[in-house]
Amino acid sequence: MLDQDGHDQAGPVRAFRARTVRTGGGVSVRFDVRAFTVVVLLLVAALAASVVLIGTGDFPIPAADVIRTLLGNGDAGQEFIVNELRLPRVLVGLLVGASLGLGGALFQTISRNPLGSPDVLGLGQGSTAGALVMIVLFSGSATEVAVGALVGGLVTGLAIYVLAWKRGVHGYRLVLVGIGVSAIVTAVNGYLITKADLVDAARAVVWMTGSLNGRDWDQVWPLLVLCAVLVPLILGNARGLRMLEMGDDVAYALGVRVERTRLLLLVAAVLLTAAATAAAGPVGFVALTAPQLARRLTRSPGPNLVPAMCMGATLLVVADWASQRAFGADQLPVGVVTGVLGGVYLLWLLVTERKAGRI
Repeated sequence: MLDQDGHDQAGPVRAFRARTVRTGGGVSVRFDVRAFTVVVLLLVAALAASVVLIGTGDFPIPAADVIRTLLGNGDAGQEFIVNELRLPRVLVGLLVGASLGLGGALFQTISRNPLGSPDVLGLGQGSTAGALVMIVLFSGSATEVAVGALVGGLVTGLAIYVLAWKRGVHGYRLVLVGIGVSAIVTAVNGYLITKADLVDAARAVVWMTGSLNGRDWDQVWPLLVLCAVLVPLILGNARGLRMLEMGDDVAYALGVRVERTRLLLLVAAVLLTAAATAAAGPVGFVALTAPQLARRLTRSPGPNLVPAMCMGATLLVVADWASQRAFGADQLPVGVVTGVLGGVYLLWLLVTERKAGRI
């Protein structure tokens, strides 16, 4: 972190926990011990929560039996319950959480604003509008609703980028335009709900809440393929993203093609967010809170892309477990739980920032 004079306040601390690894070809890689430890612990937590979640339900399965079944040694009943009913839901949760966490980290870094997340910028509302069009106007199938959500998110992202463009896209203008677009799309969504019949309106409200109920392999594979393509692309541009944090002029001086890099990463972030929303509905606050929590744990500057991705996956799986078990016989959609937790975190963040005199 830099102070007002440009000096690194955390230099001694980071020097202690950072290591430089040199390869035989003369290439050196900076290795952050604390960030690596946080990523490992988050992965362990996500996997442990996934095993517990797979074993949770009307037919409980002990964790040891879940692991045995995943390794192919379970009986026929356990194989069906684990591999066909519960594993796809957990994988969708992991992929959606990772996509939202990574997308949120990209938006917050590009906008240089902790509120620059898909929740605030209106991408979730845009995906919701696309889904509502398919539900209300065309009575579309689940696949058609997912495609509509994906298209709605992409169109909204394109509209925000075009409206925010003025010799480039800059942070505060991007956030302000996103807030305005979000308000407009939210009004459109409300109008679509009022025009729906009772059955379609009930279906739309359930989808708008954000839920992993009924998710199967049809939602896993498209999201998995998209992540397999976009995640390496994003991580390959991580250096340019870090340079963008220091300002466009500095990034230009360091050889970064600023607008090309920014556009590429924004498109990737929109695709991740829209695909996650298409798979599980508009699950709120994960994209907002996951990057911030990851940054607080790693205490590292920069976008923290991998920690944010792991944090998002962990948050969503834990929230899904809480939605099934923490309220007795009443099972809540996971979007309700993430909304409550995210709202509490946002209020806490605002209070601490105000006490620190930063707002």
